Amino acid sequence: MSAGGAGGEAKGGYPPQTIMAIGAIGGLAGIYLGNFMPAQFSFFGGLGAICAMVWGADAVRRVASYGLGTGVPSIGMISLGMGIVAALFGLSVGGIAGPIVSFIAAAIIGAVIGVLANKVIGMGIPIMEQAMVEIAGAGTLVIIGLSVVIAGTFNYADVIEYVVANGYIALIFIIGGMGILHPFNANLGPDEKQDRTLSVAVEKAAIALIIAGFASSLHEGLMAAGLNIAIGVIIWAYAFMKYYGFVKRDAHAVVGTGLLPSAEELE
Repeated sequence: MSAGGAGGEAKGGYPPQTIMAIGAIGGLAGIYLGNFMPAQFSFFGGLGAICAMVWGADAVRRVASYGLGTGVPSIGMISLGMGIVAALFGLSVGGIAGPIVSFIAAAIIGAVIGVLANKVIGMGIPIMEQAMVEIAGAGTLVIIGLSVVIAGTFNYADVIEYVVANGYIALIFIIGGMGILHPFNANLGPDEKQDRTLSVAVEKAAIALIIAGFASSLHEGLMAAGLNIAIGVIIWAYAFMKYYGFVKRDAHAVVGTGLLPSAEELE
């Protein structure tokens, strides 16, 4: 049985093309707005990262439903691994077009890895090549978007100084990867629903914005950091309540179990 319980590509109310457009266009738009606007508006980079994480999470649920199993965390991590390579390459050579160059580079890297996974390793997943292109693109936009939140720009020298050299790139790697891999992991099973899964993606992406907001305080100041954190908290609260509503909708029953019994009570 597949991880999703269906043995084929996961379906949902929103078609992949719509999610892809939201992720790619929203991600790039947020990145450029965060770059060109004053420092206190760097949260736009975080909004772009949220769009990209939702796209990546949807791509993961579609490919993982074929039966990746424990490969779900791995594919989330590889998305950010490809993203770091593509992001730094594109920003280093692309100038103002850096995010776009990074995005194209990510698509090429993802396509190569997808072909290797299917043709060499022999995974035999029909959408593997397309999914790896999408996941690599999403991971790249997440890396750049959160870097914009922290550094206030996607200028290569600033990203190296304020994101890479001080180790924040590792933080971005983990929180970005969790936003892409965890939603399907948290909802997989025969009753997995797209809206419930993607609400977790928004919630995890909002946490990423909050954490990046704290990291931005050292460079951008308390006002910009406070705005980043506040917007992240608002989005998180909304997404969490939406998720809780979807859980109550899909669950057979929601009951209060009370406190766990003590050892004496079990005897």
